[in-house]
Amino acid sequence: MRIGVLTSGGDAPGMNAAIRAVVRVAVYENMEVVGIANGYSGIFNGEFRPMDVSSVADIIHKGGTVLGTSRCDAMTTEEGIARAYEILKARKIDHLIVIGGDGSMRGALALSEVGQSVVCIPATIDNDLGYQDASIGFYTAIETILDAVGKIRDTSSALRRAVVIEVMGRHCGDLALYAGLAAGAESVIVPEVPFDFDRVKNKILAGKKRGKRHHIIFLTEEQLPAYGLAKDLEEATGVETRVTILGYIQRGGIPTGVDRMNASRLGAEAVARCGGEKNSLAMGLVDGRIEAVDLETALSTEKVFNRELYDILDKISI
Repeated sequence: MRIGVLTSGGDAPGMNAAIRAVVRVAVYENMEVVGIANGYSGIFNGEFRPMDVSSVADIIHKGGTVLGTSRCDAMTTEEGIARAYEILKARKIDHLIVIGGDGSMRGALALSEVGQSVVCIPATIDNDLGYQDASIGFYTAIETILDAVGKIRDTSSALRRAVVIEVMGRHCGDLALYAGLAAGAESVIVPEVPFDFDRVKNKILAGKKRGKRHHIIFLTEEQLPAYGLAKDLEEATGVETRVTILGYIQRGGIPTGVDRMNASRLGAEAVARCGGEKNSLAMGLVDGRIEAVDLETALSTEKVFNRELYDILDKISI
């Protein structure tokens, strides 16, 4: 049995822990493991390398991915998918384990539809995959955001400022919501809830009236222009308002213990699913359990926003 493993798309802390688990469990089960460097691009570029126990030594605590990652345009075309499958077949890859987010999983689904057996492990800080609870990297990204906010709060308190903090997530507001609740933010602006400028403004004014020295507003990227929002809030409240865009800092860093444990569990179970039959599966953490979901079903499962947490934040931040 020969297993291929690759990481694809945006990197997420904990990917290395997942790679380590895949390789070591496969070796334990007397399976051959081939690492594919630089995501799906590595298939086309012939970047295949044998992996053993030593290949993954001393990586569980490291961010990023030792295999490298990329975005691959060839995987968006029927010709590219067919070519990738033929290469994998020629390399005698019985099962391909893909570690990544939504786009990576869609590439895996396309490969499964032409005959490749695939098992996916969710790794994205956005946590935008609806079939599971928390993808690899999500909790680490929250801790990274909280560390940055602690520093931002120090200076904004000293200068009596408000600050708009833009975080990643695009169409999913989980990073802003969870980090905002944990950071004690006054407001979070997420794609799942209609934006109410007056509500954000009034929270700043209420805090200003009672002598609050700082005001924190979390903004999910691509929802509003951060600098335009800051300008409008400053004009409406009289509170100097600055912008901090955290950007790629959210993706890096040492993975938390929770992400390392989840990645290890997901990697081990992914190998367990690489039996003789062909698969098209997505692994996921669901209510504390590791479950395998049909890949097409996983990708079609709508992400449900945690409105209860949003309402708790709204009440606490009066």
